[in-house]
Amino acid sequence: MGYNELLRDLQRGASAQAAGISRGHGGPPPRTVSARSGLHRMRCASLLKPLYAWVTAARIPDAERWRRHAEPAVVISSNSDTRSLWLAVGPLVILDDIYQRTGVAWPMHNADPSRFGSIEVAADEVATAYAALAQAAFAGDPVAGSVLEWMRRVEGDQTYGTRQALGAPEAGIKCGWFGEPDETCLRTHAVAVLPDAGTRATVVVALTAQPYTDARKREVYHTRVAQGHSVEAEHEKASGPLLRDLMAMTLSELGHGDDR
Repeated sequence: MGYNELLRDLQRGASAQAAGISRGHGGPPPRTVSARSGLHRMRCASLLKPLYAWVTAARIPDAERWRRHAEPAVVISSNSDTRSLWLAVGPLVILDDIYQRTGVAWPMHNADPSRFGSIEVAADEVATAYAALAQAAFAGDPVAGSVLEWMRRVEGDQTYGTRQALGAPEAGIKCGWFGEPDETCLRTHAVAVLPDAGTRATVVVALTAQPYTDARKREVYHTRVAQGHSVEAEHEKASGPLLRDLMAMTLSELGHGDDR
């Protein structure tokens, strides 16, 4: 099965992207792959929380305060802790710091600076940014190393079975999910950083947006979100298999493990 088979049967109005990158000193030449159907960019800021944690450490003098918010932002995807980092440092500073470290530029598309969830990204950009994070960690950056270790501790429903799909139990994972009240899609997305030796980084990313047009179901969904209840099961139903297949296909296309 290839990307065409995975993407050709998407529902009308659905979008999906996948991207991967493998690069680093030594070994085979750098390799990138990507595929896209539908929207060029999607809102998936939960996927960026580890990057926010990485760059804000240098901007918050109190290391314990930074860690108190950064760790749960990554490990359990805490929105309140992410917002604390986001507002303490400032969104424009955070986004510029990500650009300076990774070469990836993401603008804000919302006038309300508290809404870190408004950032729109493409899968290949996410892969590039995480490759920079991984290589910094492998090269000895202690903050990047901590962030990757927290990603390895993400577990349970928050992984959507991606480690099993990739055959990589030690992978660092970050997933995200949401459907804004003004949207008729559920967005589900994931990034995985594969363990490697030296400074070689392998990253795979998948972004999906599946139609969720039934008004009653959307009302129940948003009520559950507002009450703090889990909605991962709805996202698993809508996108789980596609998300895992896209990531596994991307890893295969990268030839991960072929040179070992």
